[in-house]
Amino acid sequence: MRTLLFGMLTALLLSGCVSEKTSENPTLKEVFEDDFYIGAALNPSQYNERDEVGSDLVKKHFNSITPENIMKWENLHPEPGVYNFEEADKFVEFGEANDMYIIGHTLVWHSQTPDWVFEDENGDPLSREELLARMKEHIETVVGRYKGKVDGWDVVNEAINDRDGSMRQSKWHQIIGEDFVAKAFEYAHEVDPEAELYYNDYSLNDSTKREGAYRLMKSVQDQGIYFTGIGMQGHYSLDHPTDKELEDSITRFGELGVVAITELDMDVLPSANNYQGADISAMSDTESDSVLNPYTEGLPDSVVQQQTAQYANFFRIFLNHSDKINRVTFWGVRDSDSWKNNWPIPGRTNYTLIIDREGEPKPAVDAIIELKKEQSSN
Repeated sequence: MRTLLFGMLTALLLSGCVSEKTSENPTLKEVFEDDFYIGAALNPSQYNERDEVGSDLVKKHFNSITPENIMKWENLHPEPGVYNFEEADKFVEFGEANDMYIIGHTLVWHSQTPDWVFEDENGDPLSREELLARMKEHIETVVGRYKGKVDGWDVVNEAINDRDGSMRQSKWHQIIGEDFVAKAFEYAHEVDPEAELYYNDYSLNDSTKREGAYRLMKSVQDQGIYFTGIGMQGHYSLDHPTDKELEDSITRFGELGVVAITELDMDVLPSANNYQGADISAMSDTESDSVLNPYTEGLPDSVVQQQTAQYANFFRIFLNHSDKINRVTFWGVRDSDSWKNNWPIPGRTNYTLIIDREGEPKPAVDAIIELKKEQSSN
């Protein structure tokens, strides 16, 4: 199927049926309004509208927004008793003003959480009870502030190890135990019973990690604790994941509840270390060179066509499973926003999204719109 799509889209590109502009086409949020939300992760320049091009693109194409960093613990709650709500408030206000489905990201994570969260005033590790109390206070304060405004929360982020599907030995796990996940969901639901609550992780197309996440969240569900579903981070590439891996994961997690594609992007550069995950600590000490950073002057047409076909293929799968999927969120608005420009090797020029650096939709936009039109006409 992927080969067939690539051939069809190559022909369309050459014939001009899939153009580099979408001015005459409906917007992404309009095209998929009956299937799922189309979301984007925003940085402050976009929701504050300093980046006028980026902000206009968000308003035009997207009906769901997620903050990249400003709701993570180190930014929102940097010191004991100190909360910095100014940027988070502006993000939520932007979403409300534009009638968007607003996601909060993220309440409990091992990364971008200050050391003081896990320590007493002497720097010694907290007890289980003390850390649970600290977690609960944070969740009550943050979720409570945005109750009725934020529609859904990534409650726990990345608690499962790569490869073997075991629980990550984070400080949350070391001090509280495996039930820190259940407790986080319990606390969030108590504060805002109407909010959707998600477990979010990367590499969930890997069968072992998939089953680890399934077991974890099935145990939460079996305890009678509410959660909405699983956020599958879509940090993909030109040849990963396979159709079967993606569909198997969507189907499996659909057994537990809703599935959200939460951080969609597509790496087009050569792998620096053969790592397919998205652990932000997995930086390479390899220096960028012409082999690992080959497209500094722009993306060749052949790679544009590959990316177009791959995005169309993914959206074909998403549409086939739209009964399980409620949101597809890109991790950024345009190529210049992508974290993959600096990970796992700083300074590389990547082209991971469907809108280019200048704010122009790529052929992938037309391709996924055409895909939806063809499906609707059948």
